Amino acid sequence: MKFGKRIVCAALVLLAAAALGFAGGSGESGASGVDGIKKAGVLKVGVKSDVPKFGLVNTATGKYEGLEIELSRLIAKDILGDAEKVEFTPVTAKTRGPLLDTGELDLVIATFTVTEERKLTYNFSSTYYVDAVGMLVKKSDGLSGLKDCNGKVIGVAQSATSRKAIQEAADKLGIKISFAEFATYPEIKAALDSGRVDVFSVDKSILNGYLDDQSVILPDAFSPQEYGVASKLDNKALAAYIDGLIQKWLKDGTIAGLITQFGL
Repeated sequence: MKFGKRIVCAALVLLAAAALGFAGGSGESGASGVDGIKKAGVLKVGVKSDVPKFGLVNTATGKYEGLEIELSRLIAKDILGDAEKVEFTPVTAKTRGPLLDTGELDLVIATFTVTEERKLTYNFSSTYYVDAVGMLVKKSDGLSGLKDCNGKVIGVAQSATSRKAIQEAADKLGIKISFAEFATYPEIKAALDSGRVDVFSVDKSILNGYLDDQSVILPDAFSPQEYGVASKLDNKALAAYIDGLIQKWLKDGTIAGLITQFGL
């Protein structure tokens, strides 16, 4: 083959590869798009495993349960025709984003608060639940609100929005606080029980799952937290499809029913 013909052939091969790459990178036809999920035969979702009523592994059955678990199953049923064709991966506030980035997950449905900053990195559906940051303390400590927490240590989850919300409120009150970050909520509760932190701060609905006879949730509430289903930023078609489902279930009462079912 002459040199000129080899260049033309190479160029055609490169153009074909680029075309295939472009098609594979588009939201709908990409590996994590709706078509890709159907081809894989399973929906891969990152969920919490330690948040009662949202995403929790039942120690007796070993199965996941909670509002966000049922929401994942509803999506699997819509896309794949079977609510059981969903693979759950436990995530934390720190790991859920990276697992989306690498494509290991199709969606994250894990008390993921929607913020303007996070919208620059991920797609989010319409809000399916609204909460606020709260504080869980030991009854014996006698704290009645953030105003009593000058010099106290606040336990928060890594990469969560709680720290910023509490810090901004503390600044307005003119008090000094410090933070200790933990990977999981059970770790924060254990730190509270042992006295290593004075306050366990996260969304109030999550705190309800860790409330016991020795603790109380203070009435203070900070920074509304809107939960949305997250997907990879370049997967626009999948994001639009999921948002359509969430909006439909908000309108027809499906999500309200789940909120009632789990006592939220």
